[in-house]
Amino acid sequence: MQTQLFIAGTWRDGSGGETIAVTDPATGEHIADVASATPADATAACEAAHQAQLVWAAAPPRDRAEVLRRCWELMMANQQELAELIVREQGKPMADAKGEVAYAAEFFRWNSEEVARIRGTVGTAPSGANRMIVHHPPVGVVVIVTPWNFPAAMITRKLAPALAAGNGVVIKPPTETPLTALRVAEIMTEAGVPGGLVNVTVTNDPGAWFDAAVDHPATRMVSFTGSTAVGKKLLKRSADRVLKTVMELGGNAPFIVFEDADVDAAVAGALTAKMRHSAETCTAANRFYVHADVADEFTEKFAAAMAAVNVGNGFEQGSECGPLIHERQLDKVAALVDDAVGAGAEVVTGGHRLDVPGSFFAPTVLRNVSPDSPITREEIFGPVAPIITFTDTDEMIDQANATEMGLMGYVFTQDLAKGLAVSERIQAGLIGLNRGAASDPAAPFGGMKQSGLGREGSTEGIYEFCETQYIATNW
Repeated sequence: MQTQLFIAGTWRDGSGGETIAVTDPATGEHIADVASATPADATAACEAAHQAQLVWAAAPPRDRAEVLRRCWELMMANQQELAELIVREQGKPMADAKGEVAYAAEFFRWNSEEVARIRGTVGTAPSGANRMIVHHPPVGVVVIVTPWNFPAAMITRKLAPALAAGNGVVIKPPTETPLTALRVAEIMTEAGVPGGLVNVTVTNDPGAWFDAAVDHPATRMVSFTGSTAVGKKLLKRSADRVLKTVMELGGNAPFIVFEDADVDAAVAGALTAKMRHSAETCTAANRFYVHADVADEFTEKFAAAMAAVNVGNGFEQGSECGPLIHERQLDKVAALVDDAVGAGAEVVTGGHRLDVPGSFFAPTVLRNVSPDSPITREEIFGPVAPIITFTDTDEMIDQANATEMGLMGYVFTQDLAKGLAVSERIQAGLIGLNRGAASDPAAPFGGMKQSGLGREGSTEGIYEFCETQYIATNW
């Protein structure tokens, strides 16, 4: 298990000599001590990325594509090992961890196919005075900051298009889940990624680290996934150098069930939308708006499904929901539930911590939740489903949009025309229409409002890591 920093193609301790303890959220047991990077290490990583990027950008697109495809092949060849590492440091069930590895690896394959398709144009100026050549060179060095809920996928979703476009990268994974990122760096080296092009530096002083990284003259872009609060701080700091940014921030997804919905299908979709990856995803359903005509049936069936979820250590056979990432998150979820119940909500199932080692919370369904309750305004990031009953569609849509977040939404109805019309009115970057999941490397991922800037994945994703240059000439 690699625990050092990866800078300039070599493994090294942090220049300050400090380490970061990594623990298993399911047991609280110590897993490893990982080297902590200093601002000087961040500067060294940016310099290494800069030197390697100059050579990488000049490589033929097909050569870059073959390296990325090899990354996909090796990640899939090591799927079980990577999944076990994710379960140990992040806690999600093994099935979800293996699914994450496959999803993460697919970004390498998808972008290996996009490398040779970065388009350019040649045209004639309307005046006829000159020709216009437009092409898309790489931005340079990209600083990537990722969260703990998807230790592999949140890296590769940024890293693969960044490399495909010809950039060098410096990655700061979270202190909670650094081991997966370090293992991915090893795999990429084996796949033929040149030394120095990808650098991985974990740190217990993220503010100073970020300052050093964004102040390096070769750094031209910041790509971040995490909370809106942190994203705002990084945006302000990036503005000091007018850096290009892509921000995938928080969510507060509404899950809407109309009176004509297939209730059983809606319950199955709700279980996926809420509980996938132990409910710790930015796309998780956060607020459930259910029409009064089907509210009782949906609530009873959904509560039964939630109560049947197998909660436990991700390594246990049949585990469907792991622990929350740490005690602080457990305290937050418990406080939101207690506040909602204190304001009149009823616990249908769950509603409490589990009396076992680790940071586990029982899958929970609440009904009679007030639309303006704190639990409907904050991103829960835990296995709790607050249900709000509605009869007026326009009023419900106003409530669904009454948030600064706009990442994901879900709509269930058997009337396709109504479903599409309502989907268009939901202010979110992604909509699951009669589906409890929507993410795909081939589809654009990103939010509206304070849920982010830019898009990841799809054909659009690679251009986020490119500049646009226009050359005027005659021949």
